[in-house]
Amino acid sequence: MTDVRIIINREPDREERVVTTGTTAAELFADDRAVIAARVGGQLKDLAHVVQDGDEVEPVVISSPDGLDILRHSTAHVMAQAVQQVFPEAKLGIGPPVRDGFYYDFDVERPFQPDDLKVIEKKMQEIIKRGQKFSRRVVTDEAAREELAKEPYKLELIGLKGSAATAGEGADVEVGAGELTIYDNLDPKTGELCWGDLCRGPHLPSTRHIPAFKLMRSAAAYWRGSEKNPMLQRLYGTAWPTKDELKAHLDFLEEAAKRDHRKLGNELDLFSIPEQIGSGLAVFHPKGGIIRRTMEDYSRKRHEEEGYEFVYTPHATKGKLFETSGHLDWYADGMYPPMQLDEGVDYYLKPMNCPMHNLIFDARGRSYRELPLRLFEFGTVYRYEKSGVVHGLTRARGFTQDDAHIYCTREQMADELDRTLTFVLDLLRDYGLNDFYLELSTKDPEKFVGSDEDWEEATAVLASVAEKQGLPLVPDPGGAAFYGPKISVQARDAIGRTWQMSTVQLDFNLPNRFDLEYTAADGSRQRPVMIHRALFGSIERFFAVLLEHYAGAMPPWLAPVTVTGIPITDEHVPYLLEVAAELKKHGIRVEVDTSDDRMQKKIRNAQRSKVPFMLIAGNDDVEAGAVSFRYRSGEQKNGVPRDEAIAEIVEAVRSRVQV
Repeated sequence: MTDVRIIINREPDREERVVTTGTTAAELFADDRAVIAARVGGQLKDLAHVVQDGDEVEPVVISSPDGLDILRHSTAHVMAQAVQQVFPEAKLGIGPPVRDGFYYDFDVERPFQPDDLKVIEKKMQEIIKRGQKFSRRVVTDEAAREELAKEPYKLELIGLKGSAATAGEGADVEVGAGELTIYDNLDPKTGELCWGDLCRGPHLPSTRHIPAFKLMRSAAAYWRGSEKNPMLQRLYGTAWPTKDELKAHLDFLEEAAKRDHRKLGNELDLFSIPEQIGSGLAVFHPKGGIIRRTMEDYSRKRHEEEGYEFVYTPHATKGKLFETSGHLDWYADGMYPPMQLDEGVDYYLKPMNCPMHNLIFDARGRSYRELPLRLFEFGTVYRYEKSGVVHGLTRARGFTQDDAHIYCTREQMADELDRTLTFVLDLLRDYGLNDFYLELSTKDPEKFVGSDEDWEEATAVLASVAEKQGLPLVPDPGGAAFYGPKISVQARDAIGRTWQMSTVQLDFNLPNRFDLEYTAADGSRQRPVMIHRALFGSIERFFAVLLEHYAGAMPPWLAPVTVTGIPITDEHVPYLLEVAAELKKHGIRVEVDTSDDRMQKKIRNAQRSKVPFMLIAGNDDVEAGAVSFRYRSGEQKNGVPRDEAIAEIVEAVRSRVQV
């Protein structure tokens, strides 16, 4: 045997080691049971991979992002094996890892039922307990087709080799541009084949390396994400390195389910999405309308203080406008189909407001003295999201953006971006979000307009502005819109979930496409720089985020009803109406429960409606000019002078605190 020199890279250490020919990655890291794969020359490999002279090898532990993907992908294979054992007629789709879990698509005779998941999960536990070995095998296209002749969806993927990454969600886990491989599940004692699947890998060494998993739910899904393809059944599951982490995740999901804005919207009578109107198109009920109007009113006030000017634009426009902007070239799939009007002219529902704001800028001559010009609109837009991704208010087809476009000079650009980002973060904090990081999305080399030089300058300026905020800055390579790079504000909610909130985009290109100009101080005609800025993203989505962040218990200033007056008997109603009248003078939203319900039920009703404050009055309170002051938490103070109670409520609303 000859010696092989390799480098083992365990951050932050690098070690040169001499091993014998035929040494595997598993032998290199035999002392660390947490290692389940290796990165060799930048490529993920199974532990069975034989290292070569000059290789740089890095261990992949199960708790790392790559390790979790491998764990979950391997568990998806075990699930598919179990499904075909329980339902032999099932045809295999694809089974990639996804955030916090995995799924696998199947063509089966009937949809999966809850009891089916229990049976499949039990079969998976049996497979895991046997410790079947994942074994990689290279095959030719012809051999793969022969071996998988009874799997029509796998045969289709073989035909897509080299383009699978764009062939639909998760297709790249099966085939790539290079060689085809099949992973066999082998009996650890006899080496007998138990099951196999077309897959790029890598995988765990054996099924025994799956410590904790659970099947979550089933759903319908179009094959490769296209409505033109057959509808399959998708099974979702989750897998974690330890049972404790699995339990923590399931507890988190339980809490998230309680906070689901769709559930809370129904329970609190805030909004609905009627089938008669259509998927992704919400209507706000009176209580939801109060929250939304309050959000908008405060935002409007703050924008006025910051020097924004309000504009209004129509919901539809001729298609020529979106040809000029480039959206019909780059964004047509996300737009509703055109309407044929005015003897064959195409009109579109607008998917964004920026082209119309450009027309407002260009409606008359502009001077450098007017810049920066900050145009703001609560503009409703329409995007034809696929039915599979529409989700309540967070992914809708019709929504209202708090949309601003700022036109400034090149010299004003950096300061205006800094001012804009600071304003965005401060306003989000006013609504109760405080935990942020920033994401910098840069040019997609396959989808952009303009010069490389402009993109480089815009990206450098945005990076500099972002760093001044003192927040973590995470790169998002290729994530920019076609016209310019952007900063996204990522906010964590009360249970640690991350939501993309505001975006700030720097654009040198649309002003060129619309031939926008202003007169400079020297009399020359110059091109303005354009900053796109949506603070909420959309009002509907921000409404949903706040609803889940607060679990429906909105702070007093946003709550649809801030105070409920609860009389012990009907005799005490007039007194509480007097208190309510005083509160209304301060702009407080208050109601008095005059129903026939007993006092305790009135309290329960107010708590169920998540009202921040309850003012209870009986004989003693009326005589003393006081109230019993009850909080949403259940805490209660008796005999509080009514003036003190009113002052506390007014201050809570004024200061926008949570109670």
